[in-house]
Amino acid sequence: MNHAGIIDLIPTEVRQQWIKSGIYPNKSVYELFVDRALQTPGKPAVVTLHETITYVQLLDKVQRLAAAFKEHGVVTGDVVAYQLHNNWRSCAIDLAAASLGAIVAPFPPGRGMLDVQSLLRKCDARVIIVEPEHAGVDLCELIESIRPTLLSLRILVVNGAATENWHALDDFFNSEPLESDQFPIVCPDSPVRFLVSSGTESDPKWVAYSHNAIIGGRGRFLQRIHPANETFRGLYLMPLGTAFGSTATFGILSWLGGTVLLMRQFEVTAAINAIAHLRPNYIFGVPTMFQRIAADPELSAADTSSLMAIISGGAKIDEVSIRRCTEAFRCGFISLYGSADGVNCHTTLDDDLDAILHKAGRPNPGICAIKIVDDQKQELSQGEIGEIAARGPISPMQYVNSPELDALYRDDDGWVYTGDLGYIDNDGYLVLSGRKKEIIIRGGVNISPAQIENIAISHPAVVSAVCVPVADPDLGHRICLCVVSQDGAARPSLSQFTKYLLEKGLETNKLPEYLRYFRQLPLNPAGKVDKKQLSDEAVFSMIN
Repeated sequence: MNHAGIIDLIPTEVRQQWIKSGIYPNKSVYELFVDRALQTPGKPAVVTLHETITYVQLLDKVQRLAAAFKEHGVVTGDVVAYQLHNNWRSCAIDLAAASLGAIVAPFPPGRGMLDVQSLLRKCDARVIIVEPEHAGVDLCELIESIRPTLLSLRILVVNGAATENWHALDDFFNSEPLESDQFPIVCPDSPVRFLVSSGTESDPKWVAYSHNAIIGGRGRFLQRIHPANETFRGLYLMPLGTAFGSTATFGILSWLGGTVLLMRQFEVTAAINAIAHLRPNYIFGVPTMFQRIAADPELSAADTSSLMAIISGGAKIDEVSIRRCTEAFRCGFISLYGSADGVNCHTTLDDDLDAILHKAGRPNPGICAIKIVDDQKQELSQGEIGEIAARGPISPMQYVNSPELDALYRDDDGWVYTGDLGYIDNDGYLVLSGRKKEIIIRGGVNISPAQIENIAISHPAVVSAVCVPVADPDLGHRICLCVVSQDGAARPSLSQFTKYLLEKGLETNKLPEYLRYFRQLPLNPAGKVDKKQLSDEAVFSMIN
């Protein structure tokens, strides 16, 4: 049992081996960041179009915030939750909490009241830090409305003006900084961040990561894709409160000593402007974001010469979109198969075109080993399709206050079972084949949405496309194809789309029955396409 009640489901001897082999730094996140700040104090740490914070400036802000946390009673094992737009304050909160042995539990803006209540209750947050409002919702008022159900919540902080019950975050940053001898000794095997993941459960879940796992796994993933002795400049299109966004503080700042480039929130024009002026060498985003940017003619006029690659994660991306993105961004493409649950496999810039277009990369056991298992969790032979299981230095400790999820997805040896389907090919690459729970069952036939989506996106009039199930009392499900078309392009009818899908080889029994056009597909707070909302809207439109 660790402090904060977190149990590590990876066997101790396995973690110790990663320490002995040098995979883990065996230092706390804060210690590593201090080392970086002392080495390059004037180097830009966090940059936006309007502000640059150097390493020494960020260290000062972290030490002041840590003093305020300590003054208000935050101790080792406490949880500091926050819901903020992207800026340097998120990185400072991560590091200040880590310096005290506390745990950060960020989640992106856009979560509704029920999700926020579930997340704060499940992580036993002692501190909550929020924006004054988001999308017209008073977030302080929202927290106050659910506070009676949150027994551990004691410290309320707003990134705005102080009120009767709320401290101003900027006042915390004006505290006298802690001296070096006032910080506790923090065990690098203790939890430092809870990553939020919606997965396939009805409620969002938390996944606990130790200092060693988030640095030695997620940090070393970035190190693997970047040339040594060059500054890593990463632009984040998604919120830092997502699992993908966790690499900013813990990977780029604490481990690599690079520069984090931020936008307040994703918007296509702002993203193109940021690429041209902030000069990233990598951009982190999800497929829908890259599809939208690539479709905007303004990108062709922007200077993208600094880019080495765009890094696409969060969802599988199709061949046509990869080709469109590499042409539009004029750089390499890295496809990341990963999740908050402790999975990581990715292509590299050294891979050939076929691997980049069709494969998820070669598993790297130094970050995350992959095996393919059958329904009885027995490992399958090379080339056989089964469930993907993962374990490695990137592996989290456990699900937070969710023993039922540990029982469902983890085993006694620390392997996580993803629910994703795939196989290892003859060249050692992981090839994804879909997701067990995303299979649409229509009239007893299993239909992969990804197969239909991959063909639909190849239509010259289409920017992005997803398939969602629509409940049907007779067949179980019918299929609705949801499409964003190119600006100015004629929109094919359902019958024209059906003809196109058939010409591309889709079987008749997999054709969608419904077609809906969108100006933009709705995104969830993590920046992924919100398929549940699309499915609900499709049902509503059929009724009305």
